[in-house]
Amino acid sequence: MKLRPLFATLALCTGLVSAVSAKTVVEIAIGSPDHTTLVAAVKAAGLVETLSGAGPFTIFAPTNAAFAKLPAGTVESLLLPENKAKLVAILTYHVVPAKVMAAAVKTGEAPTVNGKMLKLKADASGVMVNNAKVVATDLVGTNGVVHVVDTVILP
Repeated sequence: MKLRPLFATLALCTGLVSAVSAKTVVEIAIGSPDHTTLVAAVKAAGLVETLSGAGPFTIFAPTNAAFAKLPAGTVESLLLPENKAKLVAILTYHVVPAKVMAAAVKTGEAPTVNGKMLKLKADASGVMVNNAKVVATDLVGTNGVVHVVDTVILP
């Protein structure tokens, strides 16, 4: 008799896990309090629809603290409509057009959506993308995966 509530609880938990994994990479960022600047930038660049598409995408997502390390006024300037092309170039440099899980990252290069290459370094101390350290990995969405980085990667 006591097993029924346990099964109900397990069914509820399973449903919650499925709902969480049913988010796109954009929705994962939107749901993160550490990525409000990134979300504002993606919206200003007009990339929400694109990054909500089928993918697959690997997003190296800079935190709010990463954006704060840029020179004063940089973020505000990039968000202006007249700087949209530059913002798009920076943001698409954080996107690889494939789903790459952390365990599959190897030292080398990876092509980005903006056409330039990222330098990847993987060793026992972790993963670096250009000069950015990957601080959280494998946030899996329906259309790809998000890896959190501590620095905005500039093309």
